[in-house]
Amino acid sequence: MKYRQLGNTDIKVSEVSFGTWAIGGTWGEVHDDESLRALQVAMDEGVNFFDTADVYGNGHSEELLAKATKGKEADIHIATKFCRQGDIHDPKTYSEEMVRQYCEDSLRRLQRDYIDLYQIHCPPTEVLKDGRVYEVLDKLQAEGKIRYYGVSVESAEQGLLCLQNENVRALQVIFNIFRQKPLKELFPAAKQKGVGILARLPLASGLLTGKFTETSTFAQDDHRSFNRNGDAFNVGETFAGLEFAKGVELSRELQWIAEGRETMAQAALRWILDQEEISCIIPGFKNVHQVTQNLAALHTPSFTKEELERLQKFYQESVHPHIRGVY
Repeated sequence: MKYRQLGNTDIKVSEVSFGTWAIGGTWGEVHDDESLRALQVAMDEGVNFFDTADVYGNGHSEELLAKATKGKEADIHIATKFCRQGDIHDPKTYSEEMVRQYCEDSLRRLQRDYIDLYQIHCPPTEVLKDGRVYEVLDKLQAEGKIRYYGVSVESAEQGLLCLQNENVRALQVIFNIFRQKPLKELFPAAKQKGVGILARLPLASGLLTGKFTETSTFAQDDHRSFNRNGDAFNVGETFAGLEFAKGVELSRELQWIAEGRETMAQAALRWILDQEEISCIIPGFKNVHQVTQNLAALHTPSFTKEELERLQKFYQESVHPHIRGVY
């Protein structure tokens, strides 16, 4: 395992870390015993950072992390998120009373004294412009409830807005071969400010594994079914904002990236790791096999200059025009 500095914090995170949305719910069938085994395998392989949120399984992911990391709290870093248990457009959701309650609830579920990275969970742009929520986070940091804070954003523009606050230490962004926009302005600006970048949805909800066809189906409780067109939350969170059939078609055109790299998924993860601004990738998982497959990206050959140029052209000409939502 290799480790990278999380921006200008004193935390070093494993290049391949993991997100825990899938083991909490809304990704189809999942079993806690298998989730815990997968978490253990990840830690045995050197993974020292996990991302979660209070709404993943209504706190269930946080509880699983508490079980998996018991006795390892000093060595395993956890990032969690808040605000989506309330009305994200209501200013009260970001009041000191509510944020403090969200924080205390997460600490209780995580069975920890502090949260390594506390993130605002995809708030509306007006909340970021208002900025008063940062004052609350500054208080929690001063009290030792959180070590650092950051923001999980939906768009590059939101990310640039967050960088105006000097205490924001990390940005979590949707970034993958289908979502390359952050490379242009956001990543260079974050690097200049010393802000870490967590790349979420690195496989575009599974599209970049190459395993789906136009007739693939998903369980009713899987967001790839109920949020396919943004009916439950931002459309960009599902299939990178691409209409499913179009995403499958585009993924088929990308099969060449697996040549000499074992699998398409490992190649897609390697492409992200090759970007110097990235602190870590946080793919999801539901079992041990998915953990080990994602970790294999560490040993996957990097892309050549010509390949990188080909992927950039593919994004600009074939993908970008079809992404829906604000990104």
